[in-house]
Amino acid sequence: MDTAPELKIVAFCCKYCAYKAADLAGSMRLQMPPELRIVQVPCTGRLDMVEVLHAIEEGADGVMTLGCMPGDCHFLQGNLRARKRVEYVKRLLDDIGLEPERLEMFNLSSAMGGKFVEYATEMAERIRKLGPSRLRRSANSEPRGYREDHLEFGMRKLELENETAPPEESPVCHHNTVG
Repeated sequence: MDTAPELKIVAFCCKYCAYKAADLAGSMRLQMPPELRIVQVPCTGRLDMVEVLHAIEEGADGVMTLGCMPGDCHFLQGNLRARKRVEYVKRLLDDIGLEPERLEMFNLSSAMGGKFVEYATEMAERIRKLGPSRLRRSANSEPRGYREDHLEFGMRKLELENETAPPEESPVCHHNTVG
C-alpha cells in the first residue's frame, strides 16, 4: 500500500491579526488543513527571512507569512516590509530551482477567521499539487546535493545583505496603538 507523504506548511502569523484570526477560526470550529503548523511572531516585519529559508531547508513543503491588512499594521509598515522580503525570497527560491509558489504572503484582520482558513486551504491545495519539497530529508538522509548547497548559499547571501544593508526602521519603535 503506497501512502502519500505527510506535507508540512509553516504559517508565520503576526500576533495581532493573523494569529488571532487563526484562533477565531478554531473557536468557530472551522476545518484547518492538517498540513498547517502555526508559528506566532510579534510582527511579520520582525520575521527574519533566514528563518523562512531554514523552515524550507528543514523540510517545510510550503511557507505562509500572514500579517495585518496593508495600512493597518500595528507597527506601521512591518507588513509592507515583510511583503518586499517575501518577494525577494521567492526570487531566491526560483534562482536555486525551487518553486517560488511554495512561499506566499497573505494579509488579514483579526476578525477574518474564515479568510484565514480560506488562505490556508488555498496554500494546502497548491502544495499538494506541487508535492513534497525536493529538500525534504528522509529518514535515510542522503548526502547534501546541488540544490541544498544553493539554498545554503541563498541563506548566506541573505544574511550578508542583512549585515551590510542600512538598518531599517524597527517596527517595534513605532507602535501606533494606544495603551
